Amino acid sequence: MADVASQASRFDGVGDRTGPIVLSVDAMGGDQGPAVVVAGLEKSADKNPDIRFLLHGPADVLEPLVKKRKLTDRVELRDCPDTVSMTDKPSNVLRNGQNTSMWSCIEAVKNGEAAVAVSCGNTGALMLLSIMRLRKLPGVHRPAIACLWPSRNPSGFNVMLDVGADIKADPRDLLQYALMGASYARNGQELDRPRVGLLNNGTEEHKGRTEMKEAHALLAEHAGNADYDFVGFVEGGDIPSDRVDVIVTDGFTGNIALKTGEGTAALIRDLLREAFNYSPLSKLAALLALTSLKRLQKRIDPRRVNGGVFLGLNGTVVKSHGSADATGVSAAIKLAFRLAQRDFNSRLAARIAAVSTPTKTGGSAE
Repeated sequence: MADVASQASRFDGVGDRTGPIVLSVDAMGGDQGPAVVVAGLEKSADKNPDIRFLLHGPADVLEPLVKKRKLTDRVELRDCPDTVSMTDKPSNVLRNGQNTSMWSCIEAVKNGEAAVAVSCGNTGALMLLSIMRLRKLPGVHRPAIACLWPSRNPSGFNVMLDVGADIKADPRDLLQYALMGASYARNGQELDRPRVGLLNNGTEEHKGRTEMKEAHALLAEHAGNADYDFVGFVEGGDIPSDRVDVIVTDGFTGNIALKTGEGTAALIRDLLREAFNYSPLSKLAALLALTSLKRLQKRIDPRRVNGGVFLGLNGTVVKSHGSADATGVSAAIKLAFRLAQRDFNSRLAARIAAVSTPTKTGGSAE
């Protein structure tokens, strides 16, 4: 009988599920309201006939929106009178949120009615509900949120995790993040053997805290069996580089890096607009460069990479930006559909189990 590690190698990144796939969507969490979420569903439905939706929220609000978009044959409504706001405390949602659209959205994945949950709602509440209702995969200590970061790689993006699920991470957690991130890269970006780097304040092996050096040793030790190449320590400047495919860090550092990157991108966009509006000559230059500017805008458009994935749970959850428009919602749904096609969570579970399984000599794969 093949061991767990060989099973993971056999299934990771190989083959797709065919036929209809059901996604569970929280219609009420976004800043722009359910109309934008339903518009995003329409964009995704037009591109792929195999997507079906469970849509959660007040039926009297959602039904006319679904009819307007001609999605009645693709959408099943789940009537939920309550909504989780961005200001709600996660602990309060856990105690009193049984009638919310977010709770219902997660519950559909727990019950096996849908393959992946998608929500634009309160991140803290969504993470807590996901952990408590779906539970962690066996062997996982801390779940993580993974995001896609624009990069110089051929795919256009790198994977980074954790970007905010938990501010702490010990060496063992960072190893699990590496396993989860590599599996995500294999199944989400079709990379057979992802390159994994550990984010640090220098690339030299003697740099960093003691925990980082311990994590460095663990990631190097398990690279062969887990089918990834460990490139060692990487710095902040490597996050968008082509040196690495997966960047591993704790949630505190990752979240600050993510918000810094988003803020810098917004600053560059505003400075470019200001520069091209400076004079009639600069406006003419902008007109002449319009095609190139549109190509650049598309390349760094945050809506195209909208969707952080909660990893390490008994079910896949995609967190869309709260401010996402229809294009952003559609991008999150596209990501959810792709992961469902690849049966991603089963493959991820096999990877985690492979490292937690005792070896034949009686030792531990850890």
